[in-house]
Amino acid sequence: MHNTNQSETAMLLNKQAINRRRITTIVQYTIAIAATIFMLFPLYWMFISSVKSQEEILLTIPTFWPREWHFENYTNVLGKANFNKYYYNTVVMTAGILFSQVVTGVLAAYGFSKGRFRGQKIIFLLVLGALMIPLQVTFIPLYIMFANWKLTDTFLGLILPEMVSPYYIFMMRQAFLTVDDSYIEAAKLDGMGRLGIITKVLVPMCKSTLITITLVTFTNGWNSYFWPKIIAKNEARRVLTVGLVHLRNTFAGLDTMNNHEIMAGAVMAVLPVIILFFIFQKYMLTGYEKTAMK
Repeated sequence: MHNTNQSETAMLLNKQAINRRRITTIVQYTIAIAATIFMLFPLYWMFISSVKSQEEILLTIPTFWPREWHFENYTNVLGKANFNKYYYNTVVMTAGILFSQVVTGVLAAYGFSKGRFRGQKIIFLLVLGALMIPLQVTFIPLYIMFANWKLTDTFLGLILPEMVSPYYIFMMRQAFLTVDDSYIEAAKLDGMGRLGIITKVLVPMCKSTLITITLVTFTNGWNSYFWPKIIAKNEARRVLTVGLVHLRNTFAGLDTMNNHEIMAGAVMAVLPVIILFFIFQKYMLTGYEKTAMK
């Protein structure tokens, strides 16, 4: 009789535990779905607004699905604004920033993680300190210097202030610290130089972190607005973010609005970032986890 009561109690406790796990799972899924909808809804609204008419966008009661699809909004943007030029300028600027930050970030990270030199800790603290200084604090002397060097309205003027990233150096240093020094010693015994160790040992072992930080660098460069707005006054070097601001002036008169075409331009501007995120998303979580280990 005693064993029967114990068995019934155990079954009851097990059933309660199962119910608690089910409730916890339901709550977790509910929160995850709600958070996903909250984050993706602005992108969804931007897209459906880009294929609506201006009249439908201005309706008092918003429509969550277009009554009529107006894909000509995209061709209007490409035909009336110099959007192709904005794309080209943004690609060149982002590629220059990306290449320079990868090279300087990886080399500096190797020096701070595996190198030994006088003043190493102090210099690294200065690098960390640079993380706290936004461009808005230094843009006046930078602009004066670039104007004296005749670098306004040039690609070099767009790229040069972002060629070195303290954030990139810090994150790659943390990743390189997770690699055991025995791999470095084995590579040296095989006759590898420093560049060989970096490119054939450290970078492959920290590939996920490298891809993650590079994707963040690409996104920051692609979405850069403040410095390109200041340094590139001429339309010949105008980038997408600045070009979107000028879309209304490009299309609209004093009594008209073109929110649908502005939304179409925004979709075309953000599309490369979204595509790259979906391609490399599997590396992002791994990369940040590996960086956080040190």
